[in-house]
Amino acid sequence: MDLAQIKIYRMTHIDNIPHIREYGITHKNSKNANPDYVSIGDVSLISTRNSKQVDVTNGDLLAFGNCSIVLGNFIPFYFGIKMPMLYVVQHGGNFVDEATPPKNIVYLACSLSRILKFGCGYYFSDGHATDNFTTFYDESKIDELHEIIDWASVKASYWSGNENLNTKRKKQAEFLVSDDLPPGFIIGFVCYNGSAKSKLLGMGIEEEKIKIVPGAYY
Repeated sequence: MDLAQIKIYRMTHIDNIPHIREYGITHKNSKNANPDYVSIGDVSLISTRNSKQVDVTNGDLLAFGNCSIVLGNFIPFYFGIKMPMLYVVQHGGNFVDEATPPKNIVYLACSLSRILKFGCGYYFSDGHATDNFTTFYDESKIDELHEIIDWASVKASYWSGNENLNTKRKKQAEFLVSDDLPPGFIIGFVCYNGSAKSKLLGMGIEEEKIKIVPGAYY
């Protein structure tokens, strides 16, 4: 798989789009961070990420001296859509404060190759970032990404049950970006229905960048 063909995705509440349109995808600690940011995630998981430190081993379990990173210092993206977390976001449960209807959830699609050319710091994982079985990689392994990521798991439509725990883990592989990404790096906006599209259009998003994909939701 050519890196130029790979897109990465970040989910956000539709009410965050005006700020994103002006400032791009910003880190929570950025000077341009949205003071009115509407969160849709699991607050417990967010708290865990803010303090969880992981080793970047590049797949070498005997590696010594490799760097460690704190997950909360990066903006996370997925390699696919309809992730397990989305189900919780839509239906509530765990530590999601309030269920978010699909019409209010927007996927921001970015080109991986454009981000690589941008020159910001990044890492990627082969599974859910907080899972102890997950391995983290740095830029020296980017040309092997197509082999490291289990694309069958990323695209899997069924991942429930104890027999599929590893599929569920690998489905949630992440690409972690250290810096804010300017608005121009967003190549597409995926939404649930026509009313969501109309709202995006009203916010100034170009129609050719908007796709209605109800199958990307639960």
